[in-house]
Amino acid sequence: MQKADKERVVAELAARLRASESLIVADYRGLTNAQLEGLRSKLVEHGARFSVVKNTLTRRAAEAAGADGLLALLEGPTAIAFVESDGDPVAVAKALSDTARETKVLVFRGGVISGKAMTEADVETLAKLPPVDVLKSQLVGVIVAPLTQLLGLLEAPLRDLVGLLDARIEQLADSAGPAAAPARDTQEPPAEAAAPQPAAEAPVAEAPGEDGPVDADAAEPPVDETANDSE
Repeated sequence: MQKADKERVVAELAARLRASESLIVADYRGLTNAQLEGLRSKLVEHGARFSVVKNTLTRRAAEAAGADGLLALLEGPTAIAFVESDGDPVAVAKALSDTARETKVLVFRGGVISGKAMTEADVETLAKLPPVDVLKSQLVGVIVAPLTQLLGLLEAPLRDLVGLLDARIEQLADSAGPAAAPARDTQEPPAEAAAPQPAAEAPVAEAPGEDGPVDADAAEPPVDETANDSE
């Protein structure tokens, strides 16, 4: 391989290592080309690329990408399953585990998940986990359960208060006795108007006498002397 080709391969491997949050390293020695192709097709369905690599070039790529945890796994014939950002590491580990069980050839060495190194036993444990969708639903259940309990605790005093109010209302209704008779629809007729009082009689003038002076209004009118003069 020419130097330029090696540099290109190193650059490509370093880019894959940076883009992959998880990867699984295996010894593929003994697998046929048909088995390798079948395994590649399965892993592509789960968002991973399975590549046979050269250890010397992969070490250089790992150093360039800062994937130091990968260096200890690069011994002997090496193949790496690069899990893409939208891939399912659990499904990838499960597919590799199935192939190892069926062929009796593929052997796990370890891997890296979210920047942390995994041993062979860790990969086997990862392969036994439920699918990611199931894990997500379980995680949601773990998060929601305390919230549901908290909501129940918050609602309990309110329910108790409503119950106490209902009981008090019933108690007051029982102690009040029978309901008061409804008011009559017809109104009482108004009281009869008082008869008008007779006007006060005007005082009668008293005749002149010893008892006092004569009322001016009752005296005889004066004689018109001018009438006699005109005759």
